[in-house]
Amino acid sequence: MHVILLSGGGGRRLWPLSNDIRAKQFIPIFPAPDGGFESMLQRICRQIRAVDPGSHITVATGAVQAPIIREQLGEGAVGISIEPCRRDTFPAIALATAYLHDVQGAGLDEPVVVCPVDPYVDADYFQALRRLADLAGADTANLTLMGMEPTCPSEKFGYIIPESGAGVSRVETFKEKPTAAVAEEYIARGALWNGGVFAYRLRYVLDRAHELIDFKDYQDLFDKYGGLTRISFDYAVVEHERDIAVMRFGGRWQDIGTWDALTDALDAPALGSAVIADDCREVNVVNETDTPVLCVGLENVIVSVSRDGILVCARDKTATIKPYVDKLVDGK
Repeated sequence: MHVILLSGGGGRRLWPLSNDIRAKQFIPIFPAPDGGFESMLQRICRQIRAVDPGSHITVATGAVQAPIIREQLGEGAVGISIEPCRRDTFPAIALATAYLHDVQGAGLDEPVVVCPVDPYVDADYFQALRRLADLAGADTANLTLMGMEPTCPSEKFGYIIPESGAGVSRVETFKEKPTAAVAEEYIARGALWNGGVFAYRLRYVLDRAHELIDFKDYQDLFDKYGGLTRISFDYAVVEHERDIAVMRFGGRWQDIGTWDALTDALDAPALGSAVIADDCREVNVVNETDTPVLCVGLENVIVSVSRDGILVCARDKTATIKPYVDKLVDGK
């Protein structure tokens, strides 16, 4: 199985722990089997190889993140498809697919699974990735998506509406991120969350890339990358594809994109030098400095302390911090 892990973002919604250089996927915050801590990247690569020891992992990322990937995983442990600059998910996936074929030697009919680097998941997710690759290899459809069974009418995700309630179904339509009320209507129709996980035969994306971009091979695409149009894979490919299927996934899947989601996945309310008094409720502290943190009489609050700053935020407001972080970091 070939797996492309998308690892391009900086994760400013997890400021001050995460920034453009030390992105969220590289922060060693999750308990590791050896008793220490591991990053999202280390965790997901370990989990993939536990289910499929022979899997070939390629990380699609920017040049600034490549050194830390090598540091955390080891030199040569994974392939690294380096984007010269950010051009959104379609150019990134096209470049990584060309890298698999021209640099790694993957065959045109081999299945490729694409997924984000940062979901918090259990082993059954990776078993599902294996099934997704098998479906792509069996030519079930040009594109086979993994649809997450929703646990609530979330406004954070797009929705996939399948034609039936079968484990694998043709896709009827896609819906953009809705309001909570509209999401309830979608869910009543059997809709699934679109988590950005899908599989295809390598030649499919390579052919689509050649149709939309004038390039000869991986090196030529790399050299022309800065001039490519910024466009997501959904807009460039998915929304125009009629031969498309979705596989249901009902296991644990958490998008670790905000502080409330991250702290829900942590095993302890406090990491680092911190004390949370008994009169606190639903309080989490993540402190990576040597300066101690004390919380008393607080409810539904998240505190994060790093060398880059201090965040004190109501739990239900963590999704709103990015514009303020942009102002702090960029001065805009």
